[in-house]
Amino acid sequence: MKKTLYSLMLNDEVVREVDALAHQLGTNRSALINRILAEYVGFTTPERRINDVLSAIEELMRPTRDLVPFFAPNASSLSLKSSLEYKYRPTVKYEVALYPSGGESIGELSVVFRTQSAALIQAMTEFFRLWKRIEDAHLYPLTGAHIDYALYDGKFVRSIAAPDRDCTTDELAGALSEYIKLFDKLMKHYLTGRLDAHEVEAAYFSHMRSAHVHI
Repeated sequence: MKKTLYSLMLNDEVVREVDALAHQLGTNRSALINRILAEYVGFTTPERRINDVLSAIEELMRPTRDLVPFFAPNASSLSLKSSLEYKYRPTVKYEVALYPSGGESIGELSVVFRTQSAALIQAMTEFFRLWKRIEDAHLYPLTGAHIDYALYDGKFVRSIAAPDRDCTTDELAGALSEYIKLFDKLMKHYLTGRLDAHEVEAAYFSHMRSAHVHI
């Protein structure tokens, strides 16, 4: 969203209170005044929508036992922690970051893992590559959205495509939540050997057919 510099005449006492509140909220004067004015006139800024989506994801994930959400209000990202069924119970952290500007990509999902087990690293790498092949085969033909994937040392990153239809804040939060839960569940089943590659693909395809919003 385009921003323009404006000059405003404000009381010094008001500015001091605004600055104090901005510091408390972890933002700056301009951002806070923009937010206050937007709320007053009933306009939803991209930053407010991001906050609403991430807050909704936190609420949707809170009842689950497998994924523990962590979200600071007015932040542009949210994280979730999950434990693998593996010796020493290594953890995986999901990070959802959303962008304020529109476009083909509205954010990215990162899967961060820390382990010294060469066997586990290899198995997770195989799963990440399998996931990309599955989405290339089933998601792209359906939505036509270009999705970027990257695999680093201890981190898998997937861009989040703009929804394939207009949706509300709650619908977008629901789609993101269900996608992460699906990814987490199928990855764990694959790593434990309960599902092979073909079964993971079948489960993904079944979910995709029943999903109302694709990202």
